[in-house]
Amino acid sequence: MNDTAACLFALDASRAWGEAVAARMGLALMPHEEREFEDGEHKARPLASVRGRDVYVLQSLYGDGDQSVNDKLCRLLFFIGALKDAAAASVTAVVPCLAYARKDRKSKPRDPITTRYVAALFEAVGTDRVLTLDVHNLAAYQNAFRCGTEHLEASGLFAAHFLPLLGRQEVAVVSPDAGGIKRAEAFRLRLAAALGRPVAAAFAEKHRSEGVVSGEMIVGDVAGRCAIVIDDLIGAGTTILRTALACRRLGATAVYGAASHGLFVGSAPQLLAADALTGLVVTDSVPPFRLPPGKVRDKLVVLSTAPLFAEAIARIHGGGSITALLEEA
Repeated sequence: MNDTAACLFALDASRAWGEAVAARMGLALMPHEEREFEDGEHKARPLASVRGRDVYVLQSLYGDGDQSVNDKLCRLLFFIGALKDAAAASVTAVVPCLAYARKDRKSKPRDPITTRYVAALFEAVGTDRVLTLDVHNLAAYQNAFRCGTEHLEASGLFAAHFLPLLGRQEVAVVSPDAGGIKRAEAFRLRLAAALGRPVAAAFAEKHRSEGVVSGEMIVGDVAGRCAIVIDDLIGAGTTILRTALACRRLGATAVYGAASHGLFVGSAPQLLAADALTGLVVTDSVPPFRLPPGKVRDKLVVLSTAPLFAEAIARIHGGGSITALLEEA
């Protein structure tokens, strides 16, 4: 049991989210400095003593108009290194959206395994623990890191969101591919328990080659049901739209898309405006800054992860159970 308050920093790119997490914990963010140099280099340092403290650094790793994914990753790593050099007792990287988590295996000859390389970078600067949300492949994430890992899930947030919307409708939870069946099944069980009645399961056929997604078959019964397509992230939107169209062709009465990380890159604003999608739900791990006002934004709901991360940090710091938190959330 740690009787000293957690020491929270949020780098500038994630400051608004960090302030929300800190507020839920009844804390203020610790002061720090980020300085830019003319040649593009930068530095960041804490402006308060961290000697002997347990430190939590909040930074979501997604690219935007100000900083690329690589910029944010590099800044986070350097700041963790500075904290360790300043004699912090431990440093936890709190990273709701973890960069490079999708490339976790070799799918072609001489492919990189970037999940493992990123893990090595975190370990090299002395990171003691990484806390993230709904990584693409949980087993790959846990196996890649030699430092501590904690993993949160948004399924409880999604269940709480959909519960009042569904009423007495028949419901099906749909995985957009075979690889996401475990994630969809966990959400289906949680939603069924919340609704107090059975929820059907289905999954979509999916093939990807050279960035092109194909496959239109749905395994499972979605006819006459409200279909909820659950995934870890939405990129360009092709996967979720393909699944929504297939569900509609089979007689789904409505189709909602739910994903922890909404990147909305490329043609996502145009694709996701399709009438096949009744609504979209994401978390605030990535702000939906790429979506202009209009049809997609009107049907988008962004759920706050601040309460979930605040409670997770409090439990880690105080020796509580993350497993119990996921069962409760």
